[in-house]
Amino acid sequence: MDDANGASGGDEDGGRARRGYHHGNLREALVEAALPLIASRGPQGFTMAEVAREAGVSGAAPYRHFKGREDLIAEMARRGFELFADLLERAFDGGRPSPISAFEKMSRAYLHFARREPGLYIAMFESGVAVSTDPALRAASDRAMGVMRAASEALVLRLPPEKRPPVQMMSYHIWALSHGVVELFARESAGQRVSISPEDLLETGAMVYLRGLGLIPGDD
Repeated sequence: MDDANGASGGDEDGGRARRGYHHGNLREALVEAALPLIASRGPQGFTMAEVAREAGVSGAAPYRHFKGREDLIAEMARRGFELFADLLERAFDGGRPSPISAFEKMSRAYLHFARREPGLYIAMFESGVAVSTDPALRAASDRAMGVMRAASEALVLRLPPEKRPPVQMMSYHIWALSHGVVELFARESAGQRVSISPEDLLETGAMVYLRGLGLIPGDD
């Protein structure tokens, strides 16, 4: 029978799980077990039983923390957005040394995150998770979007008031451009091979967009 900390006296839980239980870390162990599964198979390509097996716990153990696969994916997405927001905030750095250079650093951070954390990225953007139904997930997503808005606002302040585009719209444009480059060219599974690096594609695309808004002088 399980004790108060969830430790088992039998063989239903593997060594990895017992160590996790000992530290009160089953929830973390389940998330870590699920990340490579969702990265390699997609959000519909694994079961809770497989997560339990990878974590070295009984088939019933995950349901102590998650209602099911969707709930687990929502937790991965929440963690992903928190980490994503941290990376974007560090890259933006309050718009230093200039809004343009800070924007370029954010673009590189976006690509870096997608490559380094494919499981989290899929949970966030490709799982169909309903952000609006989970307050913690919504807050994490809003925080990441807030960094995009702050970067956009810092950029548009360089323009005369009558020429400033809506900040929200601009932040969505920037997000869509970054996401498109990631999906088409920065993911190994995309199958797209081009002679230009994803970093250069994103940077030049962003510069064309900002030049069109009048934020960067044209060549003429």
